[in-house]
Amino acid sequence: MHRRFADPKLVIASHNPGKVREIGDLLAPFSVEAVSAGALGLPEPEETGSTFEANAELKAHAAARASGLPSLADDSGLCVVALDGAPGIYSARWAGPTKDFALAMRKVEDGLAGKSDRRAHFVAVLSLAWPDGHVETFRGEVHGTLAWPPRGTRGFGYDPIFVPTGSDLTFGEFDPAAKHAVSHRAVAFARLIAACFAADGT
Repeated sequence: MHRRFADPKLVIASHNPGKVREIGDLLAPFSVEAVSAGALGLPEPEETGSTFEANAELKAHAAARASGLPSLADDSGLCVVALDGAPGIYSARWAGPTKDFALAMRKVEDGLAGKSDRRAHFVAVLSLAWPDGHVETFRGEVHGTLAWPPRGTRGFGYDPIFVPTGSDLTFGEFDPAAKHAVSHRAVAFARLIAACFAADGT
């Protein structure tokens, strides 16, 4: 049995403004007060896990312990078939200490030089942890191909080079509401909501 979420406040265990905004938008219909780890001054734990799931749970547990509140963490990344799944869990690190995703996208494109296979998928894992140590974890994926040069200024991270299957637009060109309907994070979030929020999904 999944544990139901019944608290009025939730910590979003991230210091990434784009990610915090996107998760906050997804939470908006559920009358939950969401506050970011950054706003609370919580430190960013070192991501030592070898999977998206391990890192999401690590971040969620750290924020829940530090804040005394239920905490929702996301670990996500871009997995490129021709790069053997890289950058994967190291997607943020490819952007360097200044979080320069223009640099990260260039690294991906450089890695694809001479390769015809441009398939890729985004992964998002959401972990909801309580201060008592209980955790619920959910995974979402969205598949597509990589475009070059980057297109669009919406979204964040690798969005300007990712074209989801069935679309001609990159996530960087998507209307935010349209992205929320189909993204990897939206898939994981839908599973979280079905399992941990009201039985009728509202």
